[in-house]
Amino acid sequence: MTAFNDEPATGEALRRALGLNRRRFLSTCTAAATAAIAAPVLGASPALAQDRGRGHDHDHGGDVLVPANKRGIILYTVRDATGRDPLATDLPSGFREVFKQLSRFGYRQVEFAGYGQHANAPGGASLESVQGAKLLRSWLDEYGLRAQGNHGFIPPSWPLTTADLDTFKKHLEIANILGMAHMGTGGDPTGSAYRADWDAAADKWNALGQIARREGLKLYTHNHDAAYGFLLDGGPLDAQGNPTRSSGIRKLEYFLKITDPKVVWLEMDIFWAHVAQYKFHTYTAHDGSTREKVFDPAGLVVRNNKRYPLFHAKDGVVNTTNGMGYDMVPFGTGVIDYTTFFSRVGDRNYHNPMVEQDNAPSSMDAGQSLTHAKIGYDNLAALRKRRH
Repeated sequence: MTAFNDEPATGEALRRALGLNRRRFLSTCTAAATAAIAAPVLGASPALAQDRGRGHDHDHGGDVLVPANKRGIILYTVRDATGRDPLATDLPSGFREVFKQLSRFGYRQVEFAGYGQHANAPGGASLESVQGAKLLRSWLDEYGLRAQGNHGFIPPSWPLTTADLDTFKKHLEIANILGMAHMGTGGDPTGSAYRADWDAAADKWNALGQIARREGLKLYTHNHDAAYGFLLDGGPLDAQGNPTRSSGIRKLEYFLKITDPKVVWLEMDIFWAHVAQYKFHTYTAHDGSTREKVFDPAGLVVRNNKRYPLFHAKDGVVNTTNGMGYDMVPFGTGVIDYTTFFSRVGDRNYHNPMVEQDNAPSSMDAGQSLTHAKIGYDNLAALRKRRH
């Protein structure tokens, strides 16, 4: 809690042993071949890159809350670095150089927030293509990093248009080339408070999740605070015929209940979940009474643990004047109790925490986002179970 209360038999056998569908197997082989060709002679091999930055961890014991191979960062945190002109700065810029720096810090996973970078960076402005993904994969492999997700394209249409479906399938192909296990979005399934809209969102996500599953990927949605507000599902109707009161179930809890756990997954942004704890603690019941129900983010994960393969690890300090309860700060420098949170949710070899800080880029300090990324890594790596 917080301060607030695929063909030769050998190839087929390998594919099956890896548990990959045919497209994912071929994409992985293609990416590996691309990496072997693209890696410069002087670049560190993937094995060496993986070893670099790990020697000081000594964290294979039972006290470590986030194992070294699970420490990740969403690239939104350092979007200014991937986006800046390499011809105009000595600072790391573009995906390749940023990957190199993050690997030096110790990170082993990255979550994309789109595939755009500065036009002067290697590969050009957009790597949102099969060829772009092969290039990105070669750099990830070069520096011992794994792509673990992307806040990318979710079709806006429902029922799906042909164009949206084709774009969605392209993104699944890109995700497979990059080696992702998960693909997702940075937004909530719907911004509505009404059950009918969440029912429609669940139908859409179940369908999209089935498509993703056939390609070997887990499709996830990402929360902000509003998704943990209370569902309006009863009581008197307003002038538009919508319910005005709640049974006390939260919107995303309802979504969890009506979506297929085999095809729909979630990523909890722990900061925004704690903002929801601060904001949404009372509701008006169907009978008109006011009732209190304090949100427990870790408790929701514990009850639905395998539904939450990813987290955003984002920190805050108390601010009761901004309507949110917190101001965002570098991970590990705030008051959100991550020792207790990760201890309670357990399954440390399953969950994938991604350090995030929305306000890390600075117009006054061009290196700030990478500095804060380093702070975030160090503090994530330092988390240990409390000794009793």
